[in-house]
Amino acid sequence: MLKGNPLISVVALNWNTPDITCDFLRSVQQHSQGVQVEMILVDNASAVDATLRFQEVYPGINVIRNKENLGFAGGNNVGIRAAKGDYIFIVNNDTEFTPGLLKTLLEPFSSDHSVGVVCPKIRFFDRPDTIQYAGFHPINTFTGRTEAVGNRQVDDGQFDRPGYTHGAHGCAMMVKKEVIEQVGAFPESFFLYYEEWDWSARILRAGYKIYFQPKALIFHKESMSVGKQNPMKVYYQTRNRILYMRRNSPFMHRLVFFVFFGFFALPKAVLRYTAARQFNHLRSFLKGMAWNFTSSKYSPV
Repeated sequence: MLKGNPLISVVALNWNTPDITCDFLRSVQQHSQGVQVEMILVDNASAVDATLRFQEVYPGINVIRNKENLGFAGGNNVGIRAAKGDYIFIVNNDTEFTPGLLKTLLEPFSSDHSVGVVCPKIRFFDRPDTIQYAGFHPINTFTGRTEAVGNRQVDDGQFDRPGYTHGAHGCAMMVKKEVIEQVGAFPESFFLYYEEWDWSARILRAGYKIYFQPKALIFHKESMSVGKQNPMKVYYQTRNRILYMRRNSPFMHRLVFFVFFGFFALPKAVLRYTAARQFNHLRSFLKGMAWNFTSSKYSPV
C-alpha cells in the first residue's frame, strides 16, 4: 500500500500556447481533489512571458522559464529535476483532466511494486468517445514504428482491462520517483518524438513494468504546439525513428530495419513529398536521415 497521501508533481510544458495552457491548469485544479499536487510548468522560451497569467489561474504554481527551447525531452527534464513529489505526472498542456484521474493512476503502484510507470486511457478531445491510447503494441522490427492499442476506435469498453503494456505515452504518464533515480530522465538527444519510447525501453530493461490503467481517463487535443503536418515534425520523426532503432535494437533487427528503410521508406517519402510538391518536407526527411550518419547514438542520453 502507498504510505499516507503521497505528493504528486504534475510537470507540463508551455510553448507559445498560453490559452491552451490556462485551460489545462483550470482542469488540473478542478479534478485534483483528494491528492497532494505540486504544479510545475516549464515554459520553453515562448515569445511572450505569460508567467503572471499562469499564476493568476493557478496560485502557487512553479513556473520555470527556459532561456531556449529545449524540446519535449529537455523541457520536461527541467521540470523533473525541480519536482519534489513521490510520483511525477508528466503530461501535455493540451490535455483536460477528468475526475479522480491522479488518484486512480496511483492505484497500480500499491498493488505491484514492480510497476514503474502508469498511463491512463487517452481519448481525443474533439472526439470524446474515440480512443487515442489504450496501451501500446511493441515496436515493429521492420518499420521502427508502432501503434497505440485501440487508436481511433470508438470506446465501447473493449479495452477496459488493466495490465502491462509495451510503452508509455508521452502525453500522460505517471512515473515513480525511484524509477527516475535508477534509470535517469528523458534522453535529450531526441529533443522531440520517440523520446518516450527510448525511455520506456530503458525502464523495461531496468526491470520495471509499464501499466495501462483504463479507469483513469484524460482527453488530448493533440499536436496543438507543433501542428499535425510541418517540416519540423517530419525531421524529428525521421531522425528519431532511426536513432531509436540504433539505440535499442539487436544487430539483426537493426539490419532488417535499415534494409526496409533504404528500399521502402526512403523511396516512398521521396515520391510522396515530390508528388505533393512538399519540398521542405522532403528536405527535412533527408536531413533527419543524414543526421544519423554523423551523430553518436550514445551521447547525450
